[in-house]
Amino acid sequence: MFFPSLAYAMGAASSGAEAGGSPLTAFLPLILMFAIFYFLLIRPQQKKAKSHREFLANLKRGDYIVTGGGIYGRITEAHGDRLTVEIGKDLTIEVNRNYVAGPDDTGAGAKPEPKGKDKPKDKE
Repeated sequence: MFFPSLAYAMGAASSGAEAGGSPLTAFLPLILMFAIFYFLLIRPQQKKAKSHREFLANLKRGDYIVTGGGIYGRITEAHGDRLTVEIGKDLTIEVNRNYVAGPDDTGAGAKPEPKGKDKPKDKE
């Protein structure tokens, strides 16, 4: 009783704009999702990669760097893709330019501040 009337109600839709709508409205959510992903994920990553490529291209002798393995040092020589990095007194290593993670922002080899008991007290 109830089901046949439901089946007729769910029958074929009328032809024209009511039937399926325009293809643009069907793809509009996908287009919006792509635009959001582009501006929130893809574009910032491309900008970061471009600035890192420029940083690697401008490396020169005397720059303080951090390698991909976490080694801090100062560039003493640069020959093409090979960099000689001084990581201690009379201790150098050779690193491929592509394995430089970024600049050393800790004060270019400055001594870290003492913590805890070794920290000097401020005189008031």
